[in-house]
Amino acid sequence: MVSAWITRGDIYSTILQRDMAKRMVDPKAQLTGDNDALVAFEAYKNAYDNANAKKYEKSDAVKGMMEVQGHLVNIGVVKFEAAEYEKAFKSFQASLLAHEILLANSQKTVLETSEQYENQLYVTGLSAQQAKRNDDALKYYNELYNKGVAKAGVYEGLFLIKQEAGDEAGAMKILSEGRTKHPDDSGLLFAEINVYLKKGKLDELTGRLKEAIQKEPTNIGLYVTLGNVYDNLYQSSVKEKNETKATEYFEEAKKYYTQATEKDPKNVDAVYSLGALYYNKAAVRTQEMNALPDDFSSAGLKKLQTMKNEVMALFELALPHFQKAESLDPNDLNTLIALNEIYARKEDELSTEFKKRLDTVKEGGKNADSHFKN
Repeated sequence: MVSAWITRGDIYSTILQRDMAKRMVDPKAQLTGDNDALVAFEAYKNAYDNANAKKYEKSDAVKGMMEVQGHLVNIGVVKFEAAEYEKAFKSFQASLLAHEILLANSQKTVLETSEQYENQLYVTGLSAQQAKRNDDALKYYNELYNKGVAKAGVYEGLFLIKQEAGDEAGAMKILSEGRTKHPDDSGLLFAEINVYLKKGKLDELTGRLKEAIQKEPTNIGLYVTLGNVYDNLYQSSVKEKNETKATEYFEEAKKYYTQATEKDPKNVDAVYSLGALYYNKAAVRTQEMNALPDDFSSAGLKKLQTMKNEVMALFELALPHFQKAESLDPNDLNTLIALNEIYARKEDELSTEFKKRLDTVKEGGKNADSHFKN
C-alpha cells in the first residue's frame, strides 16, 4: 500500500524532527535511530516508485523527501567522520537520489548550486571508495571527470582504484592528468612519489621529494626519504666506480639526513640513517682495502695504513649517531649490530656489552633500558 509507505516515512521523519529539536537545546543529545532520515527516504521512495501511486501520493512522497534530504547529508557527514563509510555512502547516495527526484518535480533541493552538487558527488564517491565499493566510487568520480570538473581528490581516487585493479597504464594516465591540472596538490604529488619509489626510479624521485619538502617543510619523513634516495644513488655510483657522482650523492644524503636530525633530534630513523651513511662508506672502503694485492713494500704498507685510518675515521664519524639511536631505541637490531662491530674494531670492552644486548634481541627478548642516555 502506497499510503503505508508514506505513513512509515512520516513517522520516521517526525522522530527525526523531534530529535533535531532536542539538539537545538542540547547539541550532544543522541539521535533515536541510527539514520532515521535514510529509513524515511527509502519509505518515501518506495511510495513514489509504486506504479499504483496516485498523483497526490507522489506529491506527498516528494514533499517528505524534501524534508529529509538535508538530514541525509548531515548524518552522512557524521558517519564519515566516525569512519562508518558504508553508512556514510548510503546516506550520501540517498541525498543524490532525492536531488534527482526533487529536480524532476520542480522542487527545491539542498544541492541547489553546481558547486554543492559536485561536492556531494565527490564525497559520495570518496565514502564508497573508503567502504571498498570501488564500482560505486567510479560511478561518481567518472561523472565529475567526464564533466571536466574533477578536483584533485577525484584524480587521486581514480588513480588508486585503477592501480588496485591492476590497470597500471590507466592509473598512470590519470595521475599524469591530475598532476598537470592540479600541480600544487600534495595528495597527487605523494601518489607520484610512491609510484617512483616502488619502481625504483631514483633520479626522478629527487625533484618530486624536494617539491614535497617545499610544500611540507616540517615533514621529517620527506627529508629522511630524500636522504635514502641519495644514499641509494651513492651506493649505485660506488658500484659503477663513478667517484664524482658518488661524492656528490654522499654529500646530498648527508645534507638531508642532517636537516632531519636538526628539525627533530629524536627522530630515530634520521639519526640512525646518518650513522649508517658513514658506516656503509667505511664498509665499502674495507672491501676495497681487503681487495688490495699483497704488497709488503714501504709504499704498499703505507697505502694500507692510510686506508685503515680512513676506515676507522668513518666509523668514528658514525659512532655518535649510533649511540644517539641506541639511546632512543635500545632494541633496534641494526643499531646494535653497528655498535658491536665498531667497538670490536676499536678493541673497546663495550663490544662485549653490545654483544650481550644484541644476543638478547636476537633471542626475542628486550633490553630494559638503553646504555647511552639522551
